[in-house]
Amino acid sequence: MGENARVIRSGAVAVGMAVGVGVDAMAGDPRKGHPVAVFGSRAAALEKRVYRDSRLRGALFTGVCVGVTAGIGVLAARLGRDRPMAGAAVTAAATWAVLGGTTLAREGTHMAGALERDDITAARKRLPHLCGRDPSRLLAPELARATVESVAENTSDAVVAPLFWGAVAGVPGLVAYRAINTLDAMVGHRSPRYERFGWASARLDDIANYLPARLTALLTAALAPVVGGSPRRTIAMTARYGHRHPSPNSGRCEAAFAGALGVRLGGVNDYGGRLEHRPELGEGPGPAISDIRRSVRLARAVSWAAAGLAVLARVALTRRSAR
Repeated sequence: MGENARVIRSGAVAVGMAVGVGVDAMAGDPRKGHPVAVFGSRAAALEKRVYRDSRLRGALFTGVCVGVTAGIGVLAARLGRDRPMAGAAVTAAATWAVLGGTTLAREGTHMAGALERDDITAARKRLPHLCGRDPSRLLAPELARATVESVAENTSDAVVAPLFWGAVAGVPGLVAYRAINTLDAMVGHRSPRYERFGWASARLDDIANYLPARLTALLTAALAPVVGGSPRRTIAMTARYGHRHPSPNSGRCEAAFAGALGVRLGGVNDYGGRLEHRPELGEGPGPAISDIRRSVRLARAVSWAAAGLAVLARVALTRRSAR
Protein backbone atom coordinates (compact mmCIF):
# COMPACT_ATOMS: atom_id res chain seq x y z
CA MET A 1 0.00 0.00 0.00
CA GLY A 2 2.82 2.36 0.87
CA GLU A 3 4.51 1.72 -2.49
CA ASN A 4 1.27 2.34 -4.36
CA ALA A 5 0.77 5.59 -2.46
CA ARG A 6 4.22 6.81 -3.53
CA VAL A 7 3.43 6.00 -7.15
CA ILE A 8 0.13 7.87 -6.99
CA ARG A 9 1.76 10.90 -5.36
CA SER A 10 4.49 11.02 -8.02
CA GLY A 11 1.86 10.73 -10.75
CA ALA A 12 -0.10 13.58 -9.19
CA VAL A 13 2.95 15.82 -9.49
CA ALA A 14 3.22 15.04 -13.22
CA VAL A 15 -0.48 15.76 -13.76
CA GLY A 16 -0.28 18.94 -11.70
CA MET A 17 2.71 20.25 -13.65
CA ALA A 18 0.91 19.59 -16.94
CA VAL A 19 -2.20 21.41 -15.72
CA GLY A 20 -0.12 24.31 -14.40
CA VAL A 21 1.60 24.70 -17.76
CA GLY A 22 -1.81 24.74 -19.45
CA VAL A 23 -3.16 27.39 -17.06
CA ASP A 24 -0.14 29.60 -17.69
CA ALA A 25 -0.58 29.17 -21.45
CA MET A 26 -4.22 30.27 -21.23
CA ALA A 27 -4.08 32.96 -18.56
CA GLY A 28 -0.50 34.10 -18.10
CA ASP A 29 0.34 36.10 -14.99
CA PRO A 30 -2.35 37.95 -13.02
CA ARG A 31 -2.07 41.74 -13.08
CA LYS A 32 -2.52 42.03 -9.32
CA GLY A 33 -1.65 39.86 -6.36
CA HIS A 34 0.86 37.61 -8.11
CA PRO A 35 2.49 35.26 -5.58
CA VAL A 36 5.97 36.19 -6.84
CA ALA A 37 5.20 39.88 -6.32
CA VAL A 38 3.98 39.11 -2.80
CA PHE A 39 7.22 37.25 -2.09
CA GLY A 40 9.20 40.18 -3.48
CA SER A 41 7.45 42.68 -1.26
CA ARG A 42 8.06 40.54 1.83
CA ALA A 43 11.71 40.06 0.90
CA ALA A 44 12.13 43.79 0.34
CA ALA A 45 10.66 44.51 3.77
CA LEU A 46 13.07 42.03 5.36
CA GLU A 47 16.00 43.53 3.47
CA LYS A 48 15.28 46.95 4.96
CA ARG A 49 15.47 45.47 8.44
CA VAL A 50 18.59 43.30 8.07
CA TYR A 51 20.68 45.08 5.43
CA ARG A 52 24.38 45.58 6.11
CA ASP A 53 27.19 45.93 3.63
CA SER A 54 28.25 42.39 4.42
CA ARG A 55 28.39 39.07 2.60
CA LEU A 56 27.47 37.25 5.79
CA ARG A 57 24.36 39.36 6.36
CA GLY A 58 23.41 38.89 2.69
CA ALA A 59 23.87 35.14 3.00
CA LEU A 60 21.61 35.04 6.06
CA PHE A 61 19.00 37.11 4.21
CA THR A 62 19.13 34.74 1.24
CA GLY A 63 18.99 31.66 3.45
CA VAL A 64 15.94 32.89 5.35
CA CYS A 65 14.01 33.88 2.22
CA VAL A 66 14.76 30.69 0.29
CA GLY A 67 14.47 28.44 3.34
CA VAL A 68 11.08 29.77 4.37
CA THR A 69 9.79 29.51 0.82
CA ALA A 70 11.06 25.96 0.40
CA GLY A 71 9.52 25.07 3.77
CA ILE A 72 6.15 26.38 2.64
CA GLY A 73 6.54 24.27 -0.49
CA VAL A 74 7.23 21.16 1.60
CA LEU A 75 4.16 21.80 3.76
CA ALA A 76 2.00 22.41 0.68
CA ALA A 77 3.21 19.16 -0.88
CA ARG A 78 2.44 17.26 2.33
CA LEU A 79 -1.14 18.52 2.28
CA GLY A 80 -1.72 16.49 -0.84
CA ARG A 81 0.42 13.51 0.09
CA ASP A 82 -2.56 11.26 0.85
CA ARG A 83 -5.01 12.99 -1.50
CA PRO A 84 -3.84 12.78 -5.12
CA MET A 85 -6.39 15.29 -6.40
CA ALA A 86 -5.29 17.83 -3.81
CA GLY A 87 -1.65 17.09 -4.57
CA ALA A 88 -2.21 17.66 -8.28
CA ALA A 89 -4.07 20.90 -7.54
CA VAL A 90 -1.26 22.22 -5.31
CA THR A 91 1.35 21.32 -7.92
CA ALA A 92 -0.71 22.98 -10.66
CA ALA A 93 -1.05 26.16 -8.63
CA ALA A 94 2.67 26.24 -7.85
CA THR A 95 3.61 25.57 -11.47
CA TRP A 96 1.34 28.34 -12.74
CA ALA A 97 2.70 30.74 -10.09
CA VAL A 98 6.36 30.26 -11.00
CA LEU A 99 6.09 30.15 -14.79
CA GLY A 100 6.38 33.31 -16.84
CA GLY A 101 6.59 32.04 -20.40
CA THR A 102 3.23 33.30 -21.62
CA THR A 103 3.77 36.78 -20.22
CA LEU A 104 7.29 36.82 -21.67
CA ALA A 105 5.94 35.99 -25.13
CA ARG A 106 3.24 38.64 -24.81
CA GLU A 107 5.75 41.31 -23.82
CA GLY A 108 8.01 40.38 -26.72
CA THR A 109 5.05 40.58 -29.09
CA HIS A 110 4.06 43.99 -27.70
CA MET A 111 7.60 45.26 -28.31
CA ALA A 112 7.56 43.91 -31.86
CA GLY A 113 4.24 45.61 -32.55
CA ALA A 114 5.40 48.97 -31.20
CA LEU A 115 8.61 48.92 -33.24
CA GLU A 116 6.79 47.75 -36.37
CA ARG A 117 4.55 50.82 -36.00
CA ASP A 118 7.69 52.93 -35.53
CA ASP A 119 6.36 53.95 -32.12
CA ILE A 120 9.66 54.35 -30.29
CA THR A 121 7.98 56.04 -27.32
CA ALA A 122 5.68 53.07 -26.73
CA ALA A 123 8.56 50.63 -27.13
CA ARG A 124 10.68 52.53 -24.61
CA LYS A 125 7.83 52.46 -22.10
CA ARG A 126 7.42 48.72 -22.63
CA LEU A 127 11.06 47.67 -22.31
CA PRO A 128 11.16 47.80 -18.46
CA HIS A 129 8.63 44.93 -18.51
CA LEU A 130 11.41 42.80 -19.98
CA CYS A 131 14.69 44.04 -18.50
CA GLY A 132 16.30 46.65 -16.30
CA ARG A 133 18.03 48.71 -18.98
CA ASP A 134 17.47 52.43 -19.28
CA PRO A 135 15.38 52.77 -22.47
CA SER A 136 15.26 56.58 -22.58
CA ARG A 137 17.93 56.96 -25.26
CA LEU A 138 17.59 53.67 -27.08
CA LEU A 139 16.62 53.60 -30.73
CA ALA A 140 14.95 50.78 -32.65
CA PRO A 141 18.08 48.61 -33.18
CA GLU A 142 19.04 48.76 -29.48
CA LEU A 143 15.45 48.12 -28.41
CA ALA A 144 15.29 45.10 -30.73
CA ARG A 145 18.55 43.74 -29.35
CA ALA A 146 17.46 44.25 -25.75
CA THR A 147 14.20 42.41 -26.46
CA VAL A 148 15.81 39.43 -28.17
CA GLU A 149 18.41 39.11 -25.41
CA SER A 150 15.75 39.30 -22.71
CA VAL A 151 13.56 36.72 -24.44
CA ALA A 152 16.55 34.38 -24.71
CA GLU A 153 17.66 34.73 -21.09
CA ASN A 154 14.17 34.60 -19.62
CA THR A 155 13.19 31.53 -21.60
CA SER A 156 15.55 29.74 -19.25
CA ASP A 157 14.82 31.74 -16.07
CA ALA A 158 11.03 31.91 -16.44
CA VAL A 159 10.29 28.53 -17.99
CA VAL A 160 13.00 25.91 -18.37
CA ALA A 161 14.63 26.34 -14.96
CA PRO A 162 11.46 26.23 -12.83
CA LEU A 163 10.21 23.21 -14.77
CA PHE A 164 13.58 21.53 -14.34
CA TRP A 165 13.48 21.96 -10.58
CA GLY A 166 9.82 20.98 -10.49
CA ALA A 167 10.69 17.74 -12.22
CA VAL A 168 13.54 17.15 -9.76
CA ALA A 169 11.84 18.14 -6.49
CA GLY A 170 8.15 18.80 -7.08
CA VAL A 171 6.47 21.77 -5.38
CA PRO A 172 9.43 22.61 -3.10
CA GLY A 173 11.70 22.72 -6.15
CA LEU A 174 9.32 24.96 -8.06
CA VAL A 175 8.88 27.57 -5.35
CA ALA A 176 12.46 27.49 -4.06
CA TYR A 177 13.81 28.13 -7.54
CA ARG A 178 11.47 31.07 -8.07
CA ALA A 179 12.56 32.54 -4.72
CA ILE A 180 16.23 32.21 -5.70
CA ASN A 181 15.70 33.80 -9.09
CA THR A 182 13.61 36.64 -7.67
CA LEU A 183 16.25 37.45 -5.04
CA ASP A 184 18.91 37.55 -7.75
CA ALA A 185 16.83 40.11 -9.66
CA MET A 186 16.35 42.15 -6.48
CA VAL A 187 19.81 42.16 -4.91
CA GLY A 188 22.08 40.02 -7.10
CA HIS A 189 23.18 42.73 -9.52
CA ARG A 190 26.44 44.58 -9.10
CA SER A 191 26.06 48.00 -7.53
CA PRO A 192 27.61 49.82 -4.57
CA ARG A 193 24.70 48.70 -2.36
CA TYR A 194 24.58 45.05 -3.40
CA GLU A 195 28.18 44.22 -4.32
CA ARG A 196 28.60 42.36 -1.02
CA PHE A 197 25.07 41.96 0.34
CA GLY A 198 23.78 40.41 -2.89
CA TRP A 199 26.75 38.10 -3.41
CA ALA A 200 25.07 35.01 -1.94
CA SER A 201 21.85 35.52 -3.92
CA ALA A 202 23.80 35.91 -7.16
CA ARG A 203 25.97 32.83 -6.57
CA LEU A 204 22.98 30.69 -5.56
CA ASP A 205 21.16 31.76 -8.71
CA ASP A 206 24.22 30.81 -10.77
CA ILE A 207 24.16 27.33 -9.24
CA ALA A 208 20.40 26.88 -9.64
CA ASN A 209 20.54 27.90 -13.31
CA TYR A 210 23.69 26.03 -14.34
CA LEU A 211 22.01 22.90 -15.72
CA PRO A 212 18.76 24.57 -16.91
CA ALA A 213 20.67 27.15 -18.96
CA ARG A 214 22.55 24.44 -20.79
CA LEU A 215 19.35 22.47 -21.30
CA THR A 216 17.84 25.64 -22.77
CA ALA A 217 20.75 25.91 -25.19
CA LEU A 218 20.35 22.27 -26.25
CA LEU A 219 16.61 22.68 -26.80
CA THR A 220 17.24 25.89 -28.74
CA ALA A 221 19.64 24.04 -31.00
CA ALA A 222 17.21 21.16 -31.54
CA LEU A 223 14.37 23.57 -32.37
CA ALA A 224 16.38 26.08 -34.43
CA PRO A 225 14.63 24.94 -37.65
CA VAL A 226 11.40 26.45 -36.23
CA VAL A 227 12.88 29.86 -37.12
CA GLY A 228 14.85 28.73 -40.14
CA GLY A 229 18.03 28.14 -38.14
CA SER A 230 20.55 25.32 -38.10
CA PRO A 231 21.04 23.04 -35.07
CA ARG A 232 24.71 22.59 -35.98
CA ARG A 233 25.30 26.34 -36.26
CA THR A 234 23.44 26.95 -33.00
CA ILE A 235 25.63 24.46 -31.14
CA ALA A 236 28.75 25.99 -32.71
CA MET A 237 27.76 29.53 -31.70
CA THR A 238 26.96 28.38 -28.17
CA ALA A 239 30.31 26.64 -27.81
CA ARG A 240 32.23 29.54 -29.36
CA TYR A 241 30.58 32.46 -27.60
CA GLY A 242 28.51 31.25 -24.65
CA HIS A 243 31.37 31.44 -22.14
CA ARG A 244 32.22 35.05 -23.02
CA HIS A 245 29.21 36.51 -21.23
CA PRO A 246 29.75 37.77 -17.64
CA SER A 247 27.06 35.35 -16.47
CA PRO A 248 28.01 31.65 -16.54
CA ASN A 249 24.45 30.88 -17.64
CA SER A 250 22.86 33.75 -19.57
CA GLY A 251 25.60 33.63 -22.18
CA ARG A 252 24.71 30.08 -23.14
CA CYS A 253 21.08 31.01 -23.74
CA GLU A 254 21.84 34.23 -25.62
CA ALA A 255 24.55 32.62 -27.76
CA ALA A 256 22.19 29.76 -28.62
CA PHE A 257 19.43 32.16 -29.67
CA ALA A 258 21.96 34.20 -31.65
CA GLY A 259 23.03 31.06 -33.49
CA ALA A 260 19.48 29.89 -34.17
CA LEU A 261 18.36 33.34 -35.37
CA GLY A 262 21.55 34.07 -37.30
CA VAL A 263 22.19 37.36 -35.49
CA ARG A 264 24.83 38.95 -33.28
CA LEU A 265 23.95 39.94 -29.73
CA GLY A 266 25.89 41.89 -27.10
CA GLY A 267 27.15 45.46 -26.85
CA VAL A 268 26.88 48.35 -24.40
CA ASN A 269 23.98 48.20 -21.94
CA ASP A 270 22.89 51.19 -19.85
CA TYR A 271 21.45 50.28 -16.45
CA GLY A 272 20.38 53.68 -15.18
CA GLY A 273 23.74 55.32 -15.81
CA ARG A 274 25.79 52.19 -15.05
CA LEU A 275 27.27 51.11 -18.37
CA GLU A 276 28.17 47.47 -19.00
CA HIS A 277 30.14 46.43 -22.07
CA ARG A 278 28.93 42.97 -23.00
CA PRO A 279 30.97 40.86 -25.46
CA GLU A 280 29.47 40.08 -28.83
CA LEU A 281 27.72 36.72 -29.08
CA GLY A 282 27.14 35.11 -32.44
CA GLU A 283 28.05 35.99 -36.01
CA GLY A 284 25.82 38.07 -38.25
CA PRO A 285 24.00 41.40 -38.20
CA GLY A 286 22.40 42.84 -35.11
CA PRO A 287 18.79 41.81 -34.54
CA ALA A 288 16.24 43.44 -36.82
CA ILE A 289 12.74 44.26 -35.66
CA SER A 290 11.48 41.17 -37.49
CA ASP A 291 13.80 39.01 -35.37
CA ILE A 292 11.76 39.82 -32.25
CA ARG A 293 8.79 37.76 -33.42
CA ARG A 294 11.18 35.00 -34.49
CA SER A 295 12.73 34.97 -31.02
CA VAL A 296 9.28 34.75 -29.45
CA ARG A 297 8.36 31.84 -31.72
CA LEU A 298 11.58 30.06 -30.77
CA ALA A 299 11.02 30.75 -27.06
CA ARG A 300 7.53 29.27 -27.25
CA ALA A 301 8.83 26.14 -28.94
CA VAL A 302 11.57 25.72 -26.33
CA SER A 303 9.05 26.29 -23.54
CA TRP A 304 6.65 23.62 -24.78
CA ALA A 305 9.51 21.18 -25.27
CA ALA A 306 10.75 21.83 -21.73
CA ALA A 307 7.24 21.33 -20.36
CA GLY A 308 6.93 18.02 -22.16
CA LEU A 309 10.31 16.85 -20.87
CA ALA A 310 9.47 17.86 -17.30
CA VAL A 311 6.20 15.95 -17.32
CA LEU A 312 7.82 12.92 -18.93
CA ALA A 313 10.56 13.02 -16.29
CA ARG A 314 7.95 12.86 -13.52
CA VAL A 315 6.14 10.03 -15.32
CA ALA A 316 9.46 8.16 -15.54
CA LEU A 317 9.95 8.65 -11.80
CA THR A 318 6.45 7.28 -11.25
CA ARG A 319 7.21 4.14 -13.26
CA ARG A 320 10.50 3.70 -11.49
CA SER A 321 8.73 3.87 -8.12
CA ALA A 322 6.32 1.20 -9.32
CA ARG A 323 9.09 -1.34 -9.90
